[in-house]
Amino acid sequence: MKASRHNGRSGKHGVYDVKHNDRDFDVENSEHIDPERTKENVYWDCYQGYSFAGSSQERQFTFTEVERAYYFEHYSDHVDAQNERNEMARHPERNRTIDDVLKNNKTCPEETVLQLGNIDETVSADVLAKVVAEYFEEFNKRYGSHVHILDWALHMDESTPHIHERHVFDAKNQYGELCPQQEKALEELGFELPDPTKKKGKYNNRKISFDAECRKMFLDIAHRNGVEIDFEPVYGGVSYLEKQDFIIENQKRRIAENQATLDALTMKISDLEAFVEEVAEDAYEKACEVVSETVAEQTREEDIEELRKYKKWLTSDERKTPKDKRDFVGRCLDNLENKLRSMAQKVADKVMGALQNPRLKEQKKAEVKEHARKSVRALLEANKRLVEEQRANVTEAPAQKKSRGEELG
Repeated sequence: MKASRHNGRSGKHGVYDVKHNDRDFDVENSEHIDPERTKENVYWDCYQGYSFAGSSQERQFTFTEVERAYYFEHYSDHVDAQNERNEMARHPERNRTIDDVLKNNKTCPEETVLQLGNIDETVSADVLAKVVAEYFEEFNKRYGSHVHILDWALHMDESTPHIHERHVFDAKNQYGELCPQQEKALEELGFELPDPTKKKGKYNNRKISFDAECRKMFLDIAHRNGVEIDFEPVYGGVSYLEKQDFIIENQKRRIAENQATLDALTMKISDLEAFVEEVAEDAYEKACEVVSETVAEQTREEDIEELRKYKKWLTSDERKTPKDKRDFVGRCLDNLENKLRSMAQKVADKVMGALQNPRLKEQKKAEVKEHARKSVRALLEANKRLVEEQRANVTEAPAQKKSRGEELG
C-alpha cells in the first residue's frame, strides 16, 4: 500500500486557504465533497481541542480565527518591534501587520496532507486516526519546542480518508524576539544539511532533512499498527503536484480507463440520421399524445365553466321565469355537463387523429428532425471540444511541484 505525506505553503492561487480544512464554506457547491459524510469529519485545534462535525456542540472559532489568534499571541511583539525599527530607519513602507505575516508564503503556516492508500485501496478511518494520533504525539515530543501544530482535520467526505495538518516553525531572532522562521527553527532542533560539504540551497537545506525524518517516522508508526507499506519512496510522483494538477492526473487516468466506453458511445451515435429519425419519431408521438390530451382537457374545462355560469344565471331567483321551469332547465344543463365530461376522450381521439394524418405527420416530423439534427451536432461538437481541452490540459500539466513533497512507497 502507498503512504503519502506531502506538504507546502502556497500554490498557483497563493497561500493555501485553511477554510477548506474545517469546511468553513458551502460544501454543497463542491463536486468532490459529499455533504452527507461531512458530519463524519473530525477537527482539532490548539485552543479548542477536538470537535466533531456531526456533534451538537459547535466550535466557537474557525481554523482561520485560531491561526490568527495564535500569530497575534506569539508574534505580535516581533511585528511591532520590527515596525519600530523600520520607522527609525526611515523605511515605513516595510511595515507589516500580523495578517501580512499570515499571508506571506515564507511565514504562513505549512500544511501537510497525510494519507494511507488511495482511492482504490485504503485503510479504515479508525486505523488512519490511530496512526496519525501517534504520529502527532511523537512529532510534538521531538519538535514541539520549535514546530507547533495549529490545527488538523480528518476528512471523511472525500474519495479517500486523509488528514490536513498545519504547523508553524519559529525561533528567536537576533533581538530575542520569537518569530516565524523555518531554517533557524530547524537549526535549533539540530538538523543538518543533507550534504554538509555543499552550500545551503534549494536542494540542500535543513527542511529536506526534516521531511525525510518525518517521512520515516510516519512509515514506522503505520507499520507498527499493522499497515503493510511499500517502503521504497517514489519521487516526482503525484505528491509533487499541486492540487489542481493532481486532479488533472486523476482525470488522465480516468480517461484512459473509460476509453472503451467512450468509443462504444461514439459508435452508437455516429449514425446521426438514424439517431435523429428515432428521436424525431419518439418526440412527435409523445408530443401528439400530450397535445391532444391537453387540448381536450382544457377545452372541456372551459366549456364546463361557461355552462356553470349560464346555469347560475338562468336559475337565479332574480329571473322572472317560474321556479319549476328554472329547475327543469338546471337539470338539463347538469345532464349537458355530464355529457361534456364524457366527450373529453372523444375530443382527444379526434385531435390525435388529425395530428397523425400522414402528410401532416411527415411535415412536422421533418421540422422536429431538423431541430434535433442541429442540436445533436452542436452537442457533439461541444463535447468534442471539451474532451480536447481536457486532454490538452492534461498534456500541459507541469511535471514538478513548486513546494516540497513526497509520496512514500
